[in-house]
Order: sequence, then C-alpha cells, then structure tokens
Amino acid sequence: MAEDFDTFPSLDEGAFRAIDDHALFEPPRTAHPPRILLLYGSLRAQSYSRLASEEAARILRRFGAETQTFNPSGLPLPDDADPGHPKVQELRELATWSEGMVWCSPERHGAMTGIMKAQIDWIPLALGGVRPTQGKTLAVMQVSGGSQSFNAVNQLRVLGRWMRMVTIPNQSSVPKAYLEFDKDGRMKPSPLYDRIVDVMEELMKFTLLLRDRADYLTDRYSERKESAEDVSRRVNQRSI
Repeated sequence: MAEDFDTFPSLDEGAFRAIDDHALFEPPRTAHPPRILLLYGSLRAQSYSRLASEEAARILRRFGAETQTFNPSGLPLPDDADPGHPKVQELRELATWSEGMVWCSPERHGAMTGIMKAQIDWIPLALGGVRPTQGKTLAVMQVSGGSQSFNAVNQLRVLGRWMRMVTIPNQSSVPKAYLEFDKDGRMKPSPLYDRIVDVMEELMKFTLLLRDRADYLTDRYSERKESAEDVSRRVNQRSI
C-alpha cells in the first residue's frame, strides 16, 4: 500500500497557517529610529567593556539609532531581591523598550562575568504577557586583558538564542583592551575599532530589516495550539 504524503493526521488544522508573503515582505514601516539597549559587564572605574559599549553607542547613533545604556551598579543578584527592585524595573523597562541589544562582557576565568550574566538573568522570558527579548536583534562583544579569545561571545550567543533573540553573524573581540583606549576613554584607530563599526552597521541593518516582522517571524504553530496561560506557564522561569 502506497504511503499517502498528503494527509496529516497529527496536524491541528486550526493552528496551521500558510506563509504570509505580505507579512514577510510588505509590513508597515516603523518611522522612529531603531532603539538599541547596551549592556556591559564590569563595575570597575576603568571598565573597558563599558568604554567599548560607549564607543558602540556612538557609532549606532551615527547610523541613526536611539541608544540607552544600562548601568549595572546596584543591580541585586538574581532572586536576591524582589522584581520590584528599582534597578530590576529599570532594566526590564529598557529591555521592553528596545528593538535590539548590544551585550559586551569582559572575559574572566574563561567566561563572561557574573555581572553580565546577572543582567540577562533578570530579564524574564515573559513579562506581563510580553516577551521582552523575543525576535529582537543582538550583537555580542567582549574585551580581554590578554590575547584574543572568543569564550565570552560564544557564551553570549548561547544566551541570545535562549532568550529567543536574532543574534547577528558578526561579533567583536578586543584583546589587550588596556592598549586600545586613549586617556579620554576613546578607542584608538585600529582594525579592532573597524570591527566594532562593522558589527554596529550589521546590527542596524538587521534591526531595520526585522523589527517590523518580529511578531510574525516568532508566531509559532505549537504556541498557537496553546492558550496564553499555557505559554506563560511554560516559559516562565519561576515555574522551573
């Protein structure tokens, strides 16, 4: 007996939808500048991750973006304070406001810093029925005190995927960061600076391309089968 490839007994026909070309290729265009949130992972007075993120913010504004940078000083450890803590609220409001993000961490002991991870951990997968990171763009960067490494950016990519973000292909890793900035905290001309320009240019292009399509691109068959309550319970970290 020949197998019938045109029947789908396991498919929920009410939740299945054909691809909408109009939603993909002709969405209404948003008029405001792309909104980019920058997070950095060090509280030192001479924080090279902060300086690198400030340089990235300047470049983004030159490309026409609106930027906000979150200062992690005073942010409590995850689960060591109520979500109503002012710094937690500030971070979550900025995450909701943003259409793309830049995460820049030092590499410490071969990994991102705890300060960087704490910021990401305080951003929930679901917040009042809204997913504050899903479908948003992400660029990852790291600074190192020694030779070039990619441990931190590789970890940030894993987190970006977990947070359901669209992480752009390009990335920046700045070795021996203490040599790359002048006394005023500005990054010196170099191929490393050029790479940051490349990354921010790519982030802008991806953000402009995807922000008006994000809701459609992240609309999933399996989730259309679930109620909103079921989805919230599944993605809410407190239920794990």
